[in-house]
Amino acid sequence: MQVIALDTIDSLADDLSDYLGKDQVNSVKRAFYYAEQAHEGQFRRSGDAYVTHPLAVASILSKMHMDHQSLMAAMLHDVIEDTGITKTAIKSQFGNTVADLVDGVSKLNKITFSSRAEAQAENFQKMAMAMAKDLRVILVKIADRLHNMRTLDVLTPDKRRRIARETLDIYAPIANRLGMNNVRVEFEELGFAALHPMRSRRIATAIKRVRGNRREIVSKIQTALETCLEREDLPGRTIGREKHLFSIYEKMRSKRKSFSEIMDVYAFRIIVDRVDTCYRVLGAVHSLYKPVPGRFKDYIAIPKTNGYQSLHTTLFGMHGVPIEIQIRTEEMEAMANNGIASHWLYKSSDDLPSNAHIRAREWVNGLLELQKHAGNSLEFIENVKIDLFPDEIYVFTPKGTIFELPAGSTAVDFAYAIHTDVGNSCVACRISRRLAPLSEPLQSGQTVEIITAPGTQPNPAWLSFVVTGKARSNIRHYLKNQKHSESVALGRRLLNKALASFGSDLDSVTAENINAVLSQTKLKSLDHLLEEIGLGNRMSYMVAQRLAAHSKVTALDGGLAPDEQGSLAIRGSEGMVMNYAKCCHPIPGDPIVGHISSGRGMVIHTDDCNNIAEIHDNPEKCIAVSWDPDVEGEFSVELRVELENLRGIIATLATTITGAEANIEKISTVERDARVSIVNLSLNVRNRVHLARVMKRVRLIKPVTRVTRVKSRRVRKMIRSTIGIH
Repeated sequence: MQVIALDTIDSLADDLSDYLGKDQVNSVKRAFYYAEQAHEGQFRRSGDAYVTHPLAVASILSKMHMDHQSLMAAMLHDVIEDTGITKTAIKSQFGNTVADLVDGVSKLNKITFSSRAEAQAENFQKMAMAMAKDLRVILVKIADRLHNMRTLDVLTPDKRRRIARETLDIYAPIANRLGMNNVRVEFEELGFAALHPMRSRRIATAIKRVRGNRREIVSKIQTALETCLEREDLPGRTIGREKHLFSIYEKMRSKRKSFSEIMDVYAFRIIVDRVDTCYRVLGAVHSLYKPVPGRFKDYIAIPKTNGYQSLHTTLFGMHGVPIEIQIRTEEMEAMANNGIASHWLYKSSDDLPSNAHIRAREWVNGLLELQKHAGNSLEFIENVKIDLFPDEIYVFTPKGTIFELPAGSTAVDFAYAIHTDVGNSCVACRISRRLAPLSEPLQSGQTVEIITAPGTQPNPAWLSFVVTGKARSNIRHYLKNQKHSESVALGRRLLNKALASFGSDLDSVTAENINAVLSQTKLKSLDHLLEEIGLGNRMSYMVAQRLAAHSKVTALDGGLAPDEQGSLAIRGSEGMVMNYAKCCHPIPGDPIVGHISSGRGMVIHTDDCNNIAEIHDNPEKCIAVSWDPDVEGEFSVELRVELENLRGIIATLATTITGAEANIEKISTVERDARVSIVNLSLNVRNRVHLARVMKRVRLIKPVTRVTRVKSRRVRKMIRSTIGIH
């Protein structure tokens, strides 16, 4: 890999004078001398003076024609961390902007983290914050990492592998996201060589071996393409594209292809003067060789998120050889290779931000939103990694606005991409005008319409299929807050019920008594205490006893047990902290009991459920509950239907149940013999009356011989008979 190094500040200054003013070049030199003095006596692992590193970083940035402040920050980027010089000192010498850039790039070595992964995540979070203030921070950081990767050889194998893995996981995707293709390729090649040296050497040797055989075919195809352009009078240059080691390795690994299969494809790039010429060249090459159906992509009309623009097509060449062609303008070529850096490299005189710059700014703002909603730095980095996946699809709103999403995205990802509130209140979707499940993966070119309803909330099940970091972090954030508020509300009801046995309630307990109990339990606030009770981590009766002891109140009638105090009313709208047991499927109308389960809150069982028989009368684990007269919602119940095997009977059964306004969640069939089948159904019903109506309708179907509701005692009986206990 080519290593670009400059020996002296004078040779760098000569290069800078090509595009910077004399005063600006002098400022960069002054920053170098300041860094040289600050790092005096410090050496790199290679034995070179430490200042050669910041000089090399500034040299990399000079190739991008970065401004003088970025170059000054490059010279000083390790001064705060590695010497005794403060940000204030840099500010007084070089101004606020340079000091902020240096601070943004500085590492977090002074903070102690519980793990290396967390340290990397925290470091990236700080970088995201600094990027939001000034995008040049990420470019200085990338140049810093690039020089470190070029000089990896002097490090120990362990450290080499760790830095290479971090580069491939975080920095190469960031370079790709910012459109800096040249930097991304170098990161990947250097990272691959450091992480898998033997694999890298073997692929490199194999490429050299086949290069001679390919040369003749490449030359023939290139000549044919150039002749075609001349014949059609289309100006443009044609260049063959070399495949990179890492991209070959990744294709072999992910697509399960052999080396020869990947090397059988020949890739060319045609670079022209104007956009309309791109499309004319496309027509010309399609008339020269037959295009492969479904392999044409127009990234000029719909650019990638990182600003990349090009026409892509695959052709059947001579003897059926596949040829991949990219067609783009000179400006698009510069953009593809330099991305956001092209804003400085090809900056116009009016100094307006380029499209790449605007896109990068939008991405950074998206990072900040992720950071705000993430629970911790590791969750944030997980979401960012998802966001950095390069494969994209393009979908449209009904009004024709284009949204770019990662491959595999669903309507929920699309809803959150539009706006957080749209995602939170999403209930259904239409994909290309047809109603579709929210979990259906979207395809490029589809029109997606999101149907929302006021008062709805995200479903925890969405986390199993959403792809984008924004959707994942927003759902988690909402559910976390929702669970907190619901557990506080349930905890308040449970504590008030327990306090009633002491002739008191929460409103009449003094702040002094509450603080005494908080001090005992080592909790920060009353809300934290109520949340712990609602989640089942603390028993309401025990907390009520402590509050009563502190307020010197004695229990009424010698202290009634909690289940003698009238039951807690279940409304059906308590949310995530109220769960309904899967073993007995209680529904409104059933006699019920509440089991306090640590971390889950309250689990409602039927009164005769076998699974809680042993703890049924334990006041610390179970609480008397009853259905509120105005209970609302749909509740799951299981039915077992025995019927004769007739054609279409399952469809008749499903239609009958749906006609009784019940929703079928799950259906499975067991054939008892050739004549009789048993159908197990999981339904959603409102209450026992509704269930009775459903069962009555099912019984009226002629082939049905028996309908029963499956409850836990039946399950227990079946288990006992299976193992021979009577």
